[in-house]
Amino acid sequence: MKDSALIRPIITEKSMREAQKGRFTFETAKHADKLTIKKIVEELFKVRVLSVATRIVKGKSKRFGKKMKQVRLTEYKKATVRLAPGQKISLFEATGEIQ
Repeated sequence: MKDSALIRPIITEKSMREAQKGRFTFETAKHADKLTIKKIVEELFKVRVLSVATRIVKGKSKRFGKKMKQVRLTEYKKATVRLAPGQKISLFEATGEIQ
């Protein structure tokens, strides 16, 4: 896609638990709407999307540098996509065991 609304998958412990239930989380472009996200996920991963939930995640405050200057990280849009039962996205599959 020329102007893809999906930026990257969000791989965290929580998103991996949700992936087992058929819900997958992506960082998306701020201008992307739910219909666009649905179409892109269906085309890229060849799955059927039942619903899309989006939210804006506020940027956190961090301290950087020698003078510990406080900076605010940018906010981003996050989308959770629910797939039809029995379908999955291979990006969210666990590859190894934790020992």
